Amino acid sequence: MAENENSGCTHNCSTCGSSCAKKDLRESLHEGSCVRKVIAVVSGKGGVGKSLVTSLLAARMNKEGKRTAILDADITGPSIPTSFGISGERVMGDETGLMLPVETKSGIQIMSMNLLLKDGSDPVLWRGPVIAGTVKQFWSNVAWKDVDFMFVDMPPGTGDVPLTVFQSLPIDGIVIVSSPQQLVSVIVEKAVKMAELMKIPILGLVENMSFVRCPDCGKEIHLYGKSTIEKIALDYGIPLLARIPIDPDISRAVDEGKVEEVDSEFLAGVFDTIAARISRTH
Repeated sequence: MAENENSGCTHNCSTCGSSCAKKDLRESLHEGSCVRKVIAVVSGKGGVGKSLVTSLLAARMNKEGKRTAILDADITGPSIPTSFGISGERVMGDETGLMLPVETKSGIQIMSMNLLLKDGSDPVLWRGPVIAGTVKQFWSNVAWKDVDFMFVDMPPGTGDVPLTVFQSLPIDGIVIVSSPQQLVSVIVEKAVKMAELMKIPILGLVENMSFVRCPDCGKEIHLYGKSTIEKIALDYGIPLLARIPIDPDISRAVDEGKVEEVDSEFLAGVFDTIAARISRTH
């Protein structure tokens, strides 16, 4: 579109009659790639364990017999490679110039900024448009092989990258990650409103750091007070997919790059719920 056609743009597509609002802005996969379903893992704020949930969901789906992949859209704070023990590996290219995702021990395909850096500790000092463009390249310039479910690990908040993902990728639904602290209702509400504005289905909630289980009696100890996640899920009509405990074994597995070995029984039934929600919204 020429510059003079959108010079009066208010960025509110719902009240705009311009033809640009009707354009499909989604990027195309490379013709040799195949990704059937795309699920974004989001939160209204940082520090709630979104990357952990992304890793656990991908690993669990993989154990269920589904071919999974992770697109790490948190360009400035990528942590997915560390969880899977591939932080020392580098992305390679094929003869056509496509990037080849790194595969984990169990075959999960991963594309992350840390797999492109010479030193994984190097900071990525880029502005928003460059970061957003990189995310689009991770979708369209990577040879994704026969993926049933791709999980997109999103940066927190509602800035450039989340908007780019929602507009550029064919997102089938989002999973919202929260924690038990008092701000949980605000966190969830921000994510819900963002999904509604972007017209993307919400597949469910996952509460991380939900409780500690007593090693002697098995009782659940709520370090942050009694959780309100079940009420919030009910209020918004969203299924509660899982409550993930604070568990030293999970932390150790992530630190050692062995997230695929975590006993994720707390995610039992998640695949069926997500598949059913996606089917209902398509």
